[in-house]
Amino acid sequence: MDFVVKKNRAVFLDRDGTINMEKGYLYRVEDFSFVPGAPQAIKLLKDAGFLVIVVTNQSGIARGYYSVRDVSLLHNHINAELARLGTTIDAFFICPHHPQGTIEKYSTRCDCRKPLPGMLLTAAEKFSIDLSRSYIIGDKAADVEAGLQAGCRSLLVRTGYGAEESAQVPADVPCYADLHDAAEAIIEDRTDASTRFTAKP
Repeated sequence: MDFVVKKNRAVFLDRDGTINMEKGYLYRVEDFSFVPGAPQAIKLLKDAGFLVIVVTNQSGIARGYYSVRDVSLLHNHINAELARLGTTIDAFFICPHHPQGTIEKYSTRCDCRKPLPGMLLTAAEKFSIDLSRSYIIGDKAADVEAGLQAGCRSLLVRTGYGAEESAQVPADVPCYADLHDAAEAIIEDRTDASTRFTAKP
């Protein structure tokens, strides 16, 4: 008798401008602050049975602004703060590369820097994720494109760079005020294009 292994559903999240306030090359814990409602949004998604996985471009590593360890310490802090709410992020995937970087080992073209889908594909393999039943939420066109290339449903939020980036994404990509609104839409299964114009400003 053949058994079908049920794959996981995930919501991939961009970090800067989506989970936390956009600060520009953020790596210090003292500079970190959540977008209002983001911790609650993550808890909603986790409680609904989704894996929550961060996929974030961190070219500041290639540029020599901070280290991989600095990023890991910040991510540990994020999960420690989320633990206060009884939730967590399941995994963090980072792209440390940039072709114009100053750190030789990271100054390269890669397949993981969004808008390429490498981080999502790697996560899908590691965590047995059904990408066709998963989502990505971000504030940039690069997040949207990475999700589309991976076969996910892409959602844009207007926090961070989202308001100005909304003109750069396909018309059928729904747009929400923030991560909490997007999470609620996913759970309620109302991620249709009409939301692009009806979500709260």
